[in-house]
Amino acid sequence: MATILSNAATAGARAAEAPRPRRGKRRMSGWHFVLAPVSLLFAIPFVQMFLASVSPAAELIAYPPPLVPSRIDFGGFIALFTTTDVVRWLANSVIVSLSAIVSHLVLCSLAGYGFARLKFRGRTTGIFLIIATIMIPTQLLMIPTYILFSRWGLVDGLGAAIVPWLASAFGIFLMRQFFLSLPPELEEAGRIDGGNRWQIFWHVILPLAKPALATLAIFTLLSSWNDLVWPLIAINNDEAFTVQLGLANFQSTRRTQWELLMAGNVVATLPLILFFLFAQKQFVATMTLTGMKG
Repeated sequence: MATILSNAATAGARAAEAPRPRRGKRRMSGWHFVLAPVSLLFAIPFVQMFLASVSPAAELIAYPPPLVPSRIDFGGFIALFTTTDVVRWLANSVIVSLSAIVSHLVLCSLAGYGFARLKFRGRTTGIFLIIATIMIPTQLLMIPTYILFSRWGLVDGLGAAIVPWLASAFGIFLMRQFFLSLPPELEEAGRIDGGNRWQIFWHVILPLAKPALATLAIFTLLSSWNDLVWPLIAINNDEAFTVQLGLANFQSTRRTQWELLMAGNVVATLPLILFFLFAQKQFVATMTLTGMKG
């Protein structure tokens, strides 16, 4: 059975891929002269943040601050790793983000497939209500959520940061739209071969959903890793601080530790850049497939 479903998945993947003509040497076009400077504009904030992180502390508080440091000084990074718990904060953020990514991939893919393929009463109303929750401002949910988490004993722990990211309406909607773009003939072929609904989903549908799953993982990582407002409210225990919550402590009403803040921002941004570089091909594939007719 597994062999049959695997063959069906392979055939479906080949059918879903459009024939690619051989590409010769790419020619320069006028768009390259427009997009190249635009891409550099997006890199300027990170470059400036990195230059500030290796600048002497005296130059960071100078006015106007120099664009290029007079000398390279890694004192901010040394102080960050020796005088703060940044390693623990990074570990907590990794735990929260990995938990959010895994739960999103599992729960949102199952829910999206159910709303896309299963026929049951209230399916249209259910997906409409789920999408409608996106329009509810997060600020309106903070007090009820805090009271609920307090009763469950999740306040001041990593559970307070993990549970809100177990699933999301956006993730369910994204996976549903991707599953709707797949031709139903793939599932019919699996049923003819004797596969049940779970086997078809696991061996046929899910392997074709890798681009959508990678896109969902990227958005989930960005949202959970950069989340600050809710952990700032629900977590007061230093041992449960995430990296964003820890960096927020470098700012105060009287003094801001710019050297630690800039170095911490560089350390907190690098994992996101590396993850996106790893999954960018799948991300682009999702944007392409969602625009194709299934």
